[in-house]
Amino acid sequence: MRAVRLLALPALLVGVWWAVSGSTFYLPDPVTVGRAFAETWFSARLLDDVLPSVGRLLAGYALAGVLGVALGVPIGLSARLRATLEPVLEFFRAIPPPVLVPLIMLLAGIETPMKVLVIVSGCVWPVLLNTVEGVRALDEVLSDTCRMYGVRGQSRLRRFVLRGASPQIMTGLRQALSIGIILIVISEMFASSSGLGFTIVLFQRQFQIAEMWSGILLLGLLGLGLSALFRQVERRVLAWYHGGGAGIGSAG
Repeated sequence: MRAVRLLALPALLVGVWWAVSGSTFYLPDPVTVGRAFAETWFSARLLDDVLPSVGRLLAGYALAGVLGVALGVPIGLSARLRATLEPVLEFFRAIPPPVLVPLIMLLAGIETPMKVLVIVSGCVWPVLLNTVEGVRALDEVLSDTCRMYGVRGQSRLRRFVLRGASPQIMTGLRQALSIGIILIVISEMFASSSGLGFTIVLFQRQFQIAEMWSGILLLGLLGLGLSALFRQVERRVLAWYHGGGAGIGSAG
């Protein structure tokens, strides 16, 4: 029954796609796209385009996660620091990451570092802001309890601050993941010779429509797979929060 529920909507969407396909050259049917998918991505492009894109995505996402948490914790703990940095943070947060691509290209060139920095520039904000809010919302009673029992320094940071803020941190990481997939495509559309974004645009310019759709389908499957993997990690990290593990004050 669960399998039926999971497959019902995708099957309906494929059926609608099949019904409307063929009315225009730019919308091939699912069989044509599926054939193009197998021929395009189960080939050398898997190593030349797909894996490098995934590597850049994971590198930028990981760097953004570390940076967002490392900056968010002290900002969340200090009201004075928040008041000082809030105007600057709001200014930079309002700048769309794609606008920064030409600037990042000037500073970092057009190779992999530029693409990773583009991802970091967009992914860091949901992690940072959610970390700040998570730290700000920590229970003051628990904070006083930690202080009374002499829980300080690294132990307090790990067992109380990070664990207590982890639901909000995971929310920021979940949001950042979808942003990262968008930005890896955008970064590879500029002065690039490989990657998923470059390849999809190349197919579009060469009127290889089925291949272009297969690239879009691959991005969707990539997002689905990464989202499923993230849910597994989130379930383990937040086991204590959902009642499947130890509480904030436990060792771990």
